[in-house]
Amino acid sequence: MLATVLQSPGNVVLEEVPDPKIQLGTDAIVEVAAAGVCGSDLNHYRGGHFQTQFPKRMGHEFVGVVTEVGSEVSTLSPGDFVVASFSVCDGTCRNCRNGQHSACEVVTYWGDPDHCGYLADGAQGEKVRVPYADAVLVKVNATVPDSMLRDLLAATDSLATGYHAAASGRVDSTSSVVVVGDGPVGLCAVLAAKLLGARRIILMSKYPSRQRMAIEFGATDIVEKRGPAGVADVRELLDGSGADVVLECVGGSESFGQAIDVVRPGGVIESVGVPNFDLPTETLRRLFFANTSIHFAVAESRAYLPTLISHILSGAIQPGRIFDATVELATVAEAYRLMDQRKAIKVMLKL
Repeated sequence: MLATVLQSPGNVVLEEVPDPKIQLGTDAIVEVAAAGVCGSDLNHYRGGHFQTQFPKRMGHEFVGVVTEVGSEVSTLSPGDFVVASFSVCDGTCRNCRNGQHSACEVVTYWGDPDHCGYLADGAQGEKVRVPYADAVLVKVNATVPDSMLRDLLAATDSLATGYHAAASGRVDSTSSVVVVGDGPVGLCAVLAAKLLGARRIILMSKYPSRQRMAIEFGATDIVEKRGPAGVADVRELLDGSGADVVLECVGGSESFGQAIDVVRPGGVIESVGVPNFDLPTETLRRLFFANTSIHFAVAESRAYLPTLISHILSGAIQPGRIFDATVELATVAEAYRLMDQRKAIKVMLKL
């Protein structure tokens, strides 16, 4: 079969690799219908702060059809259309039972972000072996037309992460929300805040195409400026106060600093971007005396998938619009180029 392999930073190729096989009774084989290119894939591609070991099989966002199941798989059968959680979990350990699937005691390797519960053999290929299939895969009990592939694919990661930000920040009808970061996760955070009933949703964005999508997703206001001028614009929109909840969807020092500056005293910062910054002591003291709540979190995608799939099937949300480009697997290098050069918000690989 064909699969995407990152040979070195900037060098992603399609290679012939052995077909996946059932190795354990809890495995399933899935024929991939569509896969996504994630921001964390780009980090490896760019040679970023992850400790990447080359060559590396790529991809952890996918939907597809089950072709084979192991002897211990009880919820899935060949022919089932499934949506995958982006992180692998066994579903039975105490952390999984508590809804903390990203902290699964069986498959999560703490301190190693390059292998933090992701699929070992990647999903940007024709087929993929999925360990702990009952826990990782969610069956879609409906006919899935091609037009819905984007929406269900978005749920595997970007939507789950944006929803996790809003839900963990306890966004409700009383909340004023600022979203920092206008990538796929930030746009999905806007969508999730709207779904949870936020009274005001402000996106900080300077890109017109992303602004338009955010408005379609439910943003009430756009702030284009950054730094002190952007903070001033946010506070003017909120009658001089800061936001009740800030959804920080980047993980960089600039974006987190912006989140600190636009949250109100006693407010919440929900940070779902992989953190790549240090907080000076004076910043921590400032947050302390402002009674600011901060929550850093990997999205619990498996916990949210049934709810999100239900919203998609009902037509309540259409998160697949974040995929503004579709590329055939045969030209996967183009998918990475488009995202690396910010010529696409997010790319769907069609198989």
